[in-house]
Amino acid sequence: MRLIVIGCEYTGKSTLIDAIMAWGARHGIHHHLDDHFSIPDQQFLSPEERHAMVAIPPMIKERFQRFQIYYHVHVIAEYGDCLLGGLHIEEAIYGPRYYYPEHVFPLPYARRFETYLPEDTILLMLGARPDVIRARMRAAPHAYSLVPPADVEAVSAEFVEQHRSSWIRRKFAIDTSDLTPDQLFATFRQRVRPFLSERDLLRWPADA
Repeated sequence: MRLIVIGCEYTGKSTLIDAIMAWGARHGIHHHLDDHFSIPDQQFLSPEERHAMVAIPPMIKERFQRFQIYYHVHVIAEYGDCLLGGLHIEEAIYGPRYYYPEHVFPLPYARRFETYLPEDTILLMLGARPDVIRARMRAAPHAYSLVPPADVEAVSAEFVEQHRSSWIRRKFAIDTSDLTPDQLFATFRQRVRPFLSERDLLRWPADA
């Protein structure tokens, strides 16, 4: 399964990705995971490296992000089981807003990038009501949170539009507002099934 998970901060992306990784491990399916497209990278960098990443000039941030996103065309093609958090769509939203607002790359590339993705790539958008997102922000603030509470509605709307406009044909959305982590994973397992390739369906265990 090749899956890209997108959505505003605090909608449950990391929670779901962690659950998929754990589920895969239980069933002998190893997913290659890259969930490091936010600045700073929370997956691999040390605290000192994260601090340095935040401080680099905006133009270098833009270039670095563009290069690593295009690099992952090869990653998702190489791994039949691949989980990517945010990737190009997150960058299309967070980049101009928060990373380099005064230095926007003049040619948006999100749709063009999608033409290079494997046909069986699935795009999942997680969403939640603004009041729920803000409550999660207060309850468990991220070390390097990007989205201010006042931006939640606008950022969520941008994710909806990017999801709608995406050229990825296998796509769906889940509202996580009233779901526990276990319920989110169960909902995902049910909702993703129509989009799975024959290869994935043959390996898809009936039990959780």
